[in-house]
Amino acid sequence: MTTYDDRASLTDLTATAERVRSSVEGVIEGKPEVVRLSLTVLLAEGHLLIEDVPGVGKTMLAKTLAKSIDCSVRRIQFTPDLLPSDITGVSIWDQQRRDFEFKPGAIFAQIVIGDEINRASPKTQSALLESMEERQVTIDGQTYELPSPFMVVATQNPVEMEGTYPLPEAQRDRFMARVSIGYPSPEAELQMLDVHGGVSPLDDLQPVAHAHDIVKLVEAVRNVHVADSVRRYAVDLVGATRTHPDLRLGASPRATLHLLRAAKASAALSGREYALPDDVQALAVAVLSHRLLPTAQAQLNRRTSEQVVEEIIQRTPVPTAAQQQSGFGMGRSAADFGQPPRRLG
Repeated sequence: MTTYDDRASLTDLTATAERVRSSVEGVIEGKPEVVRLSLTVLLAEGHLLIEDVPGVGKTMLAKTLAKSIDCSVRRIQFTPDLLPSDITGVSIWDQQRRDFEFKPGAIFAQIVIGDEINRASPKTQSALLESMEERQVTIDGQTYELPSPFMVVATQNPVEMEGTYPLPEAQRDRFMARVSIGYPSPEAELQMLDVHGGVSPLDDLQPVAHAHDIVKLVEAVRNVHVADSVRRYAVDLVGATRTHPDLRLGASPRATLHLLRAAKASAALSGREYALPDDVQALAVAVLSHRLLPTAQAQLNRRTSEQVVEEIIQRTPVPTAAQQQSGFGMGRSAADFGQPPRRLG
């Protein structure tokens, strides 16, 4: 198991993440939990799906997060006539060279903003599948690597809205987490009128971190320790979705991996070198619910996938403190990391 030689990397992570968080919250008022989840997904090497009704700041959140980091950013406006080659790129015949020349598409950036992704056809949406999972693009048999870090931040309107296509299951499964911004509080909306009423706050927003900083933070998150009992807890939560009577499609093994990675990033953002069941519980709804398909009867009963995940969390046994301590290994106890793990509830 990889361990920290000192706390420098974790200290750097929390300091840099705090700068990015403050920068984003300066534009997105009154939504600290949404901003934290966005940072968690970024440091966990995942992709974020922002779903909500029009006008609540979905695109603004994606653009603010991208502009807070000094890296390459491309925006794709998904429309019904968008083609897969507009996203991935295309090979064009060069008359002078008498050979094909590859013209990269909008996916070749470190942060890709996909606005209203479910307004494009499923064929166009599928152009993102390889890049989101394997961080590469294959055109005419030639594979092109994508830059690092690489993150897709996509927005979509609810499927009840006119002119939308539901995302395919394979597409949804590649998003680490889904978040809904929701309407702001009256106080936050008043503050928004002051901040956004004159000029766009993005005009004066300056990057507070560089791409190579994010790469280092991702490496630090990979080194966060996860006890065997916490891993088992994540597996139990995901496994329960596959047998629940209200679900006709449960979460995939990829969901388990995403849940564990997100828990490690959340622990690091909290200044800890080890993950707790608290981290898994706090992220389970955001990481799992968008991958699940309720049965027809559950839909008639107005049972949402979020409610099912909440029920599974309540029913799944949580590792005890003794089980968590026994998982640290290498002669290290929970006390070596500060506050001993505790049983939730």
